[in-house]
Amino acid sequence: MTTPSGARIGVVTFPGSLDDRDALRAVRLAGAEPVALWHADGGLAGVDAVVLPGGFSYGDYLRAGAIARFAPVMGALVDAARGGLPVLGICNGFQVLCEAHLLPGAMIKNEALTFVCREQELVVENAGTAWTRDFAEGERITIPLKNQDGQYMADERTLDALEAEGRVVFRYGGVNPNGSRRDIAGVTNERGNVVGLMPHPEHAVEPGFGPAGADGPRAGTDGLRFFTSVLGSLIAA
Repeated sequence: MTTPSGARIGVVTFPGSLDDRDALRAVRLAGAEPVALWHADGGLAGVDAVVLPGGFSYGDYLRAGAIARFAPVMGALVDAARGGLPVLGICNGFQVLCEAHLLPGAMIKNEALTFVCREQELVVENAGTAWTRDFAEGERITIPLKNQDGQYMADERTLDALEAEGRVVFRYGGVNPNGSRRDIAGVTNERGNVVGLMPHPEHAVEPGFGPAGADGPRAGTDGLRFFTSVLGSLIAA
């Protein structure tokens, strides 16, 4: 497949992944070549960035993301991420990144102990990461949220450090849907190449098929800018 950008973005499928095809489609709509990666792969097929999609990898046994963290593909991904490869973890992917210690903190059951599915407003706190450069700080966007282990937890020292270093990428706007500490919906690593968030940008990439949080032609497409952001980051690198 030839794309205008020439970028190749991989999406990892684990047993229990649900949103891998949606993520592959979002990559294509953004103008990159989507590359399907398998949990048992020993490498990353030379991709320029990786998305860990949502779902229930390995049935969420032990705890969400705990087994996926040891999948063969994760060995290559951890090394590449530490070397600067852009990586986006969505929902279960965020949980996997925390388990792999690429991001701080942990995800536990929602505060109300129920599955949450809703259109969610987010406040953009950091527009300087590889996955958020097409946003503006303070901007409010709307993308779908669906999780049962979405409560972000960390000790106060870690939370203070995330705040001081500008590594909180998104906060929940309006009602906090899952009890996450300090309304945190997404964080980044120190380098800004690894981002994890609970809501699902891959479900808000086409007008008329996503939340109508924005007015005009951008309605329903707030999620697409995650994927165009990383393309811009790769071009600028």
